[in-house]
Amino acid sequence: MTAYRYTALDRTGKAISGRLEAEDEPAVLRQLRRDGAMPLSVRPDRGGLAGLSISLRGEALSKSEVTDFTRELATMLIAGQDLDRALRYLTETAPNRRVGRIVGALREHVRDGSALAAALASYPRSFSRLYVGLVRAGEAGGTLAPTLERLAGLMERERSLRANVQSALIYPVLLLLAAIGAVTLLLTQVLPEFVPLFEQNGAQLPSSTQFLIDAGHAVSEYGPAALVLVLILVLAARIALRRPAPRLAFDRAVLHLPVAGGLVREAMAARFARTLGTLIQNGVALIPTLGIVREVLGNEAGVQAVDRATTSAKSGAGLAAPLAESRLFPPRLIHLLRLGEETAQLGPMALRAAEIHEERTRIMTQRLVSLLTPAITIGMGAAIAAIVSSLLLAMLSLNDLAQ
Repeated sequence: MTAYRYTALDRTGKAISGRLEAEDEPAVLRQLRRDGAMPLSVRPDRGGLAGLSISLRGEALSKSEVTDFTRELATMLIAGQDLDRALRYLTETAPNRRVGRIVGALREHVRDGSALAAALASYPRSFSRLYVGLVRAGEAGGTLAPTLERLAGLMERERSLRANVQSALIYPVLLLLAAIGAVTLLLTQVLPEFVPLFEQNGAQLPSSTQFLIDAGHAVSEYGPAALVLVLILVLAARIALRRPAPRLAFDRAVLHLPVAGGLVREAMAARFARTLGTLIQNGVALIPTLGIVREVLGNEAGVQAVDRATTSAKSGAGLAAPLAESRLFPPRLIHLLRLGEETAQLGPMALRAAEIHEERTRIMTQRLVSLLTPAITIGMGAAIAAIVSSLLLAMLSLNDLAQ
């Protein structure tokens, strides 16, 4: 139902105005005539839509929910459903009330005469500039359904890559927490139980045992304060990284780390190439495309490189050369972009580069995890062995003293 404002004359000829909710404008006219009024003007209640947008401003869809919404909307449009009916179906079948409210608000905007891209732009916390730009290009070219289909594919690939990385890191993180917990338990709970025995017998403890006893005492005494200090430092670092200069220095340093830096480069190249290729394939011009691409990189050093490439592209020069000069992107990406420029196939070659770098990101993540897991296991075993061996040395010293 859509809200409409009307002006009419009642039975006595007096001008009246008000607000009605109906399926469409003819339904409002029929209702007024049934009430004995003569309609003068009927228009959508835009104030209601503005109020609705304000009331939903604090709500947002998650990336997974946006992906599912895009796939379902693309499927229905490809099946021949009109946009209003597709949005109504998605509103009725929403997985929760929050999704239903936002999709319903989108439908109200569309029914009010707004383009879908303009409706999506009203909710920037849910729909990014990349998303809105692709939808706007699809509407302008009359290819909304295929555009949404490609957009859904893009988001599903990103979700799959993100899920693979997160799943691969779950076990090493749990193993690391277990290792820290086991060592802390030995230092703070098990080892102190033997301290009175050593003191009563006046044994001269080995230096390694004394070091572990002092370490356990320090952890018990200052551990909570140290944890609070670490949390404060983390919060301070997050605040500092909101400033351009520290964030640029940090992001540049991350890209030059020995192992993790290569993984970050591959992931950044995959995002750059996938976004660039998808936008160009959907008819978006190169300069606006680069303006959107810079927002999805997630690395300020990479953003600066893209800005220099944008300036070069505006002057008529190529895109690959300034990206190569930055030395931040993998050579394979630069080569494929240069080939795409030379053959006027920049979009397809960018998508091909995206497939390559997404696969390399997946492989590098698996290799990194395969190295982390045994490293953490060996480290935990070595730490526990050191504690146990130090304790045994102390017990042997007690045995020698007794003899």
